Amino acid sequence: MKHASMRGLLYAGLFVLYLLHNDLWYWNDARLVLGLPIGLVYHFAFSIATSLLMLLLVKYAWPRHLEVETEEESRL
Repeated sequence: MKHASMRGLLYAGLFVLYLLHNDLWYWNDARLVLGLPIGLVYHFAFSIATSLLMLLLVKYAWPRHLEVETEEESRL
């Protein structure tokens, strides 16, 4: 997959995670999953998904021109 199309897909994923951040559907749900409240399990999964998306964003969408050092900077 090209970097440009990957970048667009990752930005779309960022928007989806933004929409899913507040779990209003689990706010008053008392169910337990693995002995934990379902809202807490949701936020565990959300945090893992966000971390993976950030890893991919850094790998595929980081502006390369920010990493270029000039000769002056490298001498310091």
